Amino acid sequence: MEIPYTVEPRPDTGLFNAKLGIWLFLASEVMLFGALFSSYILLRTGAPAWPHGRDEGLNVPLATLNTLILISSSVTMVMAWASVKLGDLKKFRLYMGLTFLCGLGFMVIKGIEYAHKFETHHYPSTNTFLAIYFTLTGLHGLHVLGGMIVNGYFWGPGAKLYGRDPERFANRIEVAGLYWHFVDLVWIFLFPTLYLL
Repeated sequence: MEIPYTVEPRPDTGLFNAKLGIWLFLASEVMLFGALFSSYILLRTGAPAWPHGRDEGLNVPLATLNTLILISSSVTMVMAWASVKLGDLKKFRLYMGLTFLCGLGFMVIKGIEYAHKFETHHYPSTNTFLAIYFTLTGLHGLHVLGGMIVNGYFWGPGAKLYGRDPERFANRIEVAGLYWHFVDLVWIFLFPTLYLL
């Protein structure tokens, strides 16, 4: 028996099941990151003296490069989805591969930043700012890694679904794209909050 509304939209919401599911999941993610951002704001406004990212040795040029990488990855993710919708699996693989590589580049740069922090003895236990920095960027990095795993799966073995049911495959890529855009959006808030303000 096939599960209904995996390709066709539900009559009550106008969304197919996976899209409805990802929106509900992303709502919970907004609450998670919203709580962490709120905690940061409360701690920062309540502290008599608050260190800035520059004071703690955060690398603004590397973070700026990471921002450009993630914004580029959002573009390649859209192009991957559009390629599937247009029936061009070869272009889909190209753009999805570029999205994956952008995620990998982001993680490598974040690893370089973390390594430098540890070399200079800047740990989460050093102060409240670094505790928040490592919590927010570490959690975000886990989300990037999760998105890379999903995107890598659809680039590789998951692409078999395209041969059986192209529309359902396109739906899955759209859902993966929504998650990836959310991860990018979180970084767009993290970057100025931690590195610039």
